[in-house]
Amino acid sequence: MSKTALDHLLTRRSVSANSLGEPGPSEAELRQILTAAARVPDHKKLVPWRFVLFQGEARAAFGKVLATICREEETDPGAFRLENEAKRFLRAPVVIAVVSRVVENKAAPEWEQILSVGAACQNLIVAATSLGFGAQWITEWCAYSPGVRQALGLTPNERIAGFVYVGTAKEKPGERERPELADIVSAWRP
Repeated sequence: MSKTALDHLLTRRSVSANSLGEPGPSEAELRQILTAAARVPDHKKLVPWRFVLFQGEARAAFGKVLATICREEETDPGAFRLENEAKRFLRAPVVIAVVSRVVENKAAPEWEQILSVGAACQNLIVAATSLGFGAQWITEWCAYSPGVRQALGLTPNERIAGFVYVGTAKEKPGERERPELADIVSAWRP
């Protein structure tokens, strides 16, 4: 790993979806980001993930779908909540739904496939931030909603691993507390 890549990993910081704006990645940059996301460990080459892009007008259109689903699934969500749901995907120029797709394979257990999806999400973020964009991987209620699953055409073996928001950071995020290595690392001894 080059020094530049290591420096990036040691300083990378998520940017809140609410703190992202234009411009978003170009088509060429987005292709790079998605290509990096697909270059993760994938035991048995099952490709246990896929990506759904929301850009341009599709973000507002899906926001209307989210508001409708919220109204159907929540008890009295209120006008303010529904308005926020309609604007949810407008927080960033690009929103990428990462779909986990478990494939039956005895040689590659479900757990390994789910880990591969997590690696794809992390690569999305690292690739986007290495290109100078801000990014955040979040789930929120819509990742667990049966109505959203249906709206995205998910099959029974699929679920949403999260939504990755990508755009330009309106301001640089501050550093947050990280765990001390002494608290999370141990050496096995016979």
